[in-house]
Amino acid sequence: MMKVTKQQLVQAARLIDHYSQYQPSPLSLKKFIAFGEKNASEKASFIFLKKEIPVRLANIMKEINLLPESLLMQPSVRLVKSWYEKSFEEVIEFENVSIESTVRVAEFCDALVKIRNRHTNVVETMAQGILELKDNYGYDHVIQNNIQYFLDRFYMSRISIRMLINQHTLLFSEKLDNHPRHVGCIDPHCDLHDVAKDAYDNARFLCDRYYLNSPEVQYQCINGSEHSVPIEIVYVPSHLYHIMFELIKNAMRAVVEYHGPDNDLPPIHITICKGKEDLTIKIADQGGGIPRTSADLLFQYMYSTAPKPDPESGTVPLAGYGYGLPLSRLYAKYFMGDLVLSSMEGYGTDAVIYLKVLSSEASELLPIFNKTSLKQYSSSIPAADWSNPNYTSGLHFARQFSTASKRKYSTMPARGYSTMPARGYSTMPARRYSTMSPCGCSKGTLNDSKCSETKFDQNNMSDVVSYRTSQREPLFRLAGLFIR
Repeated sequence: MMKVTKQQLVQAARLIDHYSQYQPSPLSLKKFIAFGEKNASEKASFIFLKKEIPVRLANIMKEINLLPESLLMQPSVRLVKSWYEKSFEEVIEFENVSIESTVRVAEFCDALVKIRNRHTNVVETMAQGILELKDNYGYDHVIQNNIQYFLDRFYMSRISIRMLINQHTLLFSEKLDNHPRHVGCIDPHCDLHDVAKDAYDNARFLCDRYYLNSPEVQYQCINGSEHSVPIEIVYVPSHLYHIMFELIKNAMRAVVEYHGPDNDLPPIHITICKGKEDLTIKIADQGGGIPRTSADLLFQYMYSTAPKPDPESGTVPLAGYGYGLPLSRLYAKYFMGDLVLSSMEGYGTDAVIYLKVLSSEASELLPIFNKTSLKQYSSSIPAADWSNPNYTSGLHFARQFSTASKRKYSTMPARGYSTMPARGYSTMPARRYSTMSPCGCSKGTLNDSKCSETKFDQNNMSDVVSYRTSQREPLFRLAGLFIR
């Protein structure tokens, strides 16, 4: 292995600092589809990605460096950090490559596949690092809150980078097969009922294997905008499958454990409703519900109501790692949707997924590194501003509220995510580093985004298994999608 010199490390750090000054360019599903269907050009995609991927990598790498030193010292975290550094270096090699070099453009596609494969186990490796920190040092509420804030942004960044890589490689790599109806990994006519049925069938297989019983399901599809027409939207089927598999799996476990595997089980109700703006999916169970004091904890990483599985058991666990719900919510939020839980303790829980109907409004939600995100890691949790400190369960929310109260109920919310649509995946020439940004300062931008001085500060453990409507993955692989 080639020894990295001090000069190379300094140069790499400078490049990361440079690219982190630029705001990522969020793309909408409409733009992804328009590029892939009509004017798919490998050279145009290369021009955009050779700038955009380093920007997204650099933004999140700056936040990795802000993690507590005790966490950065853990072997697993150091490994993850080295993966990101290596991937950044490999992408930067194409920074000044001309689009006229057909060989190098093809090599770029191979490099993206290599990067994606390298990052396959990022989520569980980072989770292992956090466990190492907890076992070796423990952590207080401040560190726990910072880790929660970081992981949301870290995994969202990872989802977005893999989305870009998957689109490029599926469209232009001759080594990868794609579903004939799909544009990259996007299905322009994603059938919600089919995805829900596949998720239920595979979750039921696991439930039957563990409890020798499983609840039935009842579907209801309501098309409020186009009556008597099957409900379809433009979406990434693998993302939706991941969300629904996790929620149905949780609902099944709750129902069986609440009523007992030897008794008759009430069915799970899945309602799919399409309106003019929102597509809503409700998964309702009668599994006893969740206490209100525990509701916010469900989206905390490493929190699980199931016992922690034994890694040496040799079987695929049904639950217990605590990453399923937080990551599912991130997948929902990635294209401006959401995942909300509403529970009645003693009865059951409703999990509601919100998605955008219009592909033009389904834009990426991307974390950006700026002064606001920097403050999140440097400031401590303020003193409680309610008579009962536990009133706002969920540390991150409590911290946000305390900050807001200090600002005397400011009406301007702080932002750490980029949602402003930007031109991308177009046939226009490469966006260059300008000496003067639109706002008038000298920082310049990439991909026509706002300058870092003026930008507002606003959860596959591995990449979700490839979902195919014509062919399903082996069940044991689907069952382990959130621990691989």
